[in-house]
Amino acid sequence: MTRTGWQLTLISELIMVFTAAQIALLVQGTVEGDDLAAVSSFGKIEDAGPGQLSFLANPKYEDYLYTTGASVVIVNDSLQLRQPLQSTLIRVPNAYTAFATLLTTYQEMQAQQWQGIQQPSYIDPTAKVGDKVFIGAFAYIGKGAVVGDGAHIHPHAYVGDGAVVGTGSRLMPGVKLYHHCVVGNRVTIHAGTVIGADGFGFAPQADGSYKKVPQIGNVIIEDNVEIGANTCIDRATIGSTIIRKGAKVDNLVQLAHNVEVGENTVVAAQVGISGSTKLGAQVMVGGQAGIVGHIHIGDGARINAQSGVSKSLAPGKAVTGSPAYDYTSALRSQAVQRRLPDLEKRIKELEALVAELKKS
Repeated sequence: MTRTGWQLTLISELIMVFTAAQIALLVQGTVEGDDLAAVSSFGKIEDAGPGQLSFLANPKYEDYLYTTGASVVIVNDSLQLRQPLQSTLIRVPNAYTAFATLLTTYQEMQAQQWQGIQQPSYIDPTAKVGDKVFIGAFAYIGKGAVVGDGAHIHPHAYVGDGAVVGTGSRLMPGVKLYHHCVVGNRVTIHAGTVIGADGFGFAPQADGSYKKVPQIGNVIIEDNVEIGANTCIDRATIGSTIIRKGAKVDNLVQLAHNVEVGENTVVAAQVGISGSTKLGAQVMVGGQAGIVGHIHIGDGARINAQSGVSKSLAPGKAVTGSPAYDYTSALRSQAVQRRLPDLEKRIKELEALVAELKKS
């Protein structure tokens, strides 16, 4: 059987009973122990039992390797055993990636079970719906909308007029995709997220009131993006708010109008990014960070959790604090702050010594 064949068999049966040798073939690993060791489910290394498959990637969990009941454990090639163990090992270059491959393939095979159109749901006669799609109960597909092959529109999701959902993409329960917004291929948007609500645009008036500025742009989400639950990505005032391919956006994130998030950039939970700010490729933004509008964050920049970024950052720059400043300088400042009581004591001692010298 081909490697692809093993993939389909292995995962379609929820690993029913599969051997270490079969799993090693899927993840391109090497078996150390019993090739015929069988597993039927996944388990965490600290509490897995016989018949379960686990993995070890973080060294701080290594002690569990010698006590786990897991029948098979995926480990890094570089792991040096400190003592004998009962489990069969599958050695791979990167255990975390290999285990993720297994889980992803399993998830993809599970997803193939979701097909068909449940009722009640609404699909406008002008909408274009591809093959092998799933449209859940109470979902809404608007006028002129496009749903690509193999896409999943889960219950209570909304796809507005003229919106596009690409091939193999998934809108989980309760996702709202406003009119004319575009979701690329193999995108996952988790429950409760809103894509394409109006940006926060209001013009102050002489009488102290605010006049709404119509938001006539859209949101474009490129391929292979994942967006967490209850995130809000506002439509552009003019043009597009853009999430580039491969980006990962966590739960409870706010991306304002005309923001651009670069390729393979990651944004952790509770981050807020103000309007027209551009993030480059492979940027990392820690949780609860805030970024002002109309600035540029260079490729590979790193923003520590709870930082407040008020100016543009050069490529590769790492910052922390509020207002955010150089990460290394910030650590040095923190070290000095911790020593302030001792420094104060030494200064007083020096002052007393100087006073004595003056007297003499």
